[in-house]
Amino acid sequence: MEKMKKNYLTFIAVTLLVTAFVASSFKFNDQNNSQSKIKKAICILYPTQGNKANGTINFITTDSGIKVIGNIQGLTKGKHGIHIHECGDCIAADGSSAGGHFNPMGENHGGPMDMNRHEGDMGNIMANDSGKAHIEYFDKMLSLEGDNSIIGRSVIIHKSEDDFKTQPTGNSGARVACGVIGISK
Repeated sequence: MEKMKKNYLTFIAVTLLVTAFVASSFKFNDQNNSQSKIKKAICILYPTQGNKANGTINFITTDSGIKVIGNIQGLTKGKHGIHIHECGDCIAADGSSAGGHFNPMGENHGGPMDMNRHEGDMGNIMANDSGKAHIEYFDKMLSLEGDNSIIGRSVIIHKSEDDFKTQPTGNSGARVACGVIGISK
């Protein structure tokens, strides 16, 4: 019995020491991370079930806002809505697990250059005859840090064109590609 009590007390002491060490490590890392800024993020897009759309989108911090640069292929010819969605979850076959448009300020849906819009409203991409599209613009509303960070959220490419007015989605149709936004070097 005495041996069990001694082992138990040793276990408690070791657990407390490990907990204190882990807690101090997090505090140390938080202090170091508060001084560094996230400069780049990337989203690798994968097709939803029955689709072929795929590609990458990079988000780069600049003095003019976040520079968005992406290349997508496997699309049908024409315009396709592109949005950042609230959840970083692409597990559902149709991309529905990504949730709705990222809209932390509770605004109406709009275009990427509108002053009042969902933060995740990125507009449209135009696919050529080969099904390839390129996107490149500066977005002053997007952020890679803070409460409204897009890190850990998802990008969705839609089947149809975003009309910039139909609430809440721009009438852009089914989700043909989904990818989670992560920190990049």
